Amino acid sequence: MANVILDDVTKVYAGGTLAVSGLTLEIDDGEFMVFVGPSGCGKTTALRMVAGLEDISSGTLKIGERVVNDVPPKSRDVAMVFQNYALYPHLTVRENIGFGLKLRKVPKDEIAERVEKAAAILGLTELLDRKPRALSGGQRQRVAMGRAIVREPQAFLMDEPLSNLDAKLRVQMRSEILRIQRDLGVTTVYVTHDQVEAMTMGDRVAVMRKGELQQVAAPQVLYEQPENLFVAGFIGSPAMNMVEARIELDGGAAWLHFGSTRLRLGDEVLAERPALRGYDGRSVVLGLRPEDMEDASLHTDFPPDQRLRASADLVEELGAETLVHFRIDAPRVLTEDTRELAADVGTEDVDRLVEDATAGTSEFVARVSPRSQVKEGAQIELAVDTARAHFFDLDTGLAIRDGHR
Repeated sequence: MANVILDDVTKVYAGGTLAVSGLTLEIDDGEFMVFVGPSGCGKTTALRMVAGLEDISSGTLKIGERVVNDVPPKSRDVAMVFQNYALYPHLTVRENIGFGLKLRKVPKDEIAERVEKAAAILGLTELLDRKPRALSGGQRQRVAMGRAIVREPQAFLMDEPLSNLDAKLRVQMRSEILRIQRDLGVTTVYVTHDQVEAMTMGDRVAVMRKGELQQVAAPQVLYEQPENLFVAGFIGSPAMNMVEARIELDGGAAWLHFGSTRLRLGDEVLAERPALRGYDGRSVVLGLRPEDMEDASLHTDFPPDQRLRASADLVEELGAETLVHFRIDAPRVLTEDTRELAADVGTEDVDRLVEDATAGTSEFVARVSPRSQVKEGAQIELAVDTARAHFFDLDTGLAIRDGHR
């Protein structure tokens, strides 16, 4: 096992396309690091540079104590698991798992021992003599992992290995991969577009955008303390609600104005985010997570000046929770960050973003208790936990907290 260090690593393709820019990151020995971000953000390119499948334009890449910039892939002592399994259809499971060892001229007895051991770890012992066509998608993915495990590498590199599986099997395989990684203690770099995968699997998660690292942190830190608008909007499902709001300080109290809504900020908000005082009379981006709004009828002791009223456009009853979709009369935030977040969802969402910004309205989602009796078309009063609100500078997109802007 070994750590992986990327020091100012950059990748520029022949045509001048900048795929990864100045990536600096240390992945600890035995850590499960996840790269996540929209399509084309550079996460797979970064992984392929670690594997040696892409040349590094500049910067330094170390695996363990060794600089590997010019070391060929086969000599880097890493094992890659691909999205499409890359199994040989004419070979059995046993032969597929041991194929790389055979190429390296490992003795037959040792190959057999390693294959049996990997098969036991992966629950493949009963399938060793089958061909890939006789396996399910999940079994094929386990075979691909077995081929990596028998190598006993310093690091596993996984490029969206679960994207070809159905939703239920993806959940099962997530836990399988985590169990195996924990048992083996091998440094693992995992690339995915699925933020749920990223949040549930990673010891730390690195959020990429346009080739640049936006933030790297433990999943819960990313969720609760996003450093900028992009991370805030990318992490979380349903996504964080964002709206342009004006801050007003009135004596010792602070207020938020957006559309016809006026909310009082609790005293602890200014204490924890002193930089907000510098925005008196100015507009900021207000971010509210869906779960930080609750049906006020279930919280009658909640102060009236921390509630907002709306008409429920859509109510989704999901059993453990209810999602309430509603509109407020304040414009959606239209910045380069929010455009890119919308584009990651699809062209229609970009059009809707522009339309809402132009019309001066915003669609919000609240995650409320299933005990809520709200119905579509009915008025609802929502208690807003302003202590958990997020604030971002409208120009820079950076989070406003702890005295910096």
